[in-house]
Amino acid sequence: MARYRPPQPKSSLYITAEGYQALQDEREALWKRRHHVTQALAAAAAEGDRSENAEYIYRKKELRGIDRRLRYLQKRLPDLNVVRQLPADRTAVFFGAWVRLAGEAGGESVYRIVGPDEFDVGKGYISMDAPMARALMKKRVDDEVTVHTPQGDKLYHIIEVAYSKIE
Repeated sequence: MARYRPPQPKSSLYITAEGYQALQDEREALWKRRHHVTQALAAAAAEGDRSENAEYIYRKKELRGIDRRLRYLQKRLPDLNVVRQLPADRTAVFFGAWVRLAGEAGGESVYRIVGPDEFDVGKGYISMDAPMARALMKKRVDDEVTVHTPQGDKLYHIIEVAYSKIE
């Protein structure tokens, strides 16, 4: 008996210009990588018995991963809406904003609200679909924000909102 899983909710179709360019660069790099992998795969296939050929098996798996990512990018890129304009009200938190927050424990953190295709926690980029970003949207400096997390509700205080990188 198969286990039913409901479909995942659709992610937002917004992306920054930098994020869109990064995805296009990734697609071009994957096409180049695919060319090299197919050459290596052909060479491995020419060696004979494919059932015990580790190089052939590895290259097939690598090619499958590259093709999966390329298919995703080719379907996703045309649907994305690149946000190039800053919002009229730059005192509030909207897509692309950098936000400095103070937590209850006193620590500060800086986040940028970006599209789901470009989030990177290491850089401080959070998806606009994330609970933190949803709680921050349309808030202003000195507002307090409650974020619902699995560990419980957390309270943050907005210190700064900018549309250029906060150091």
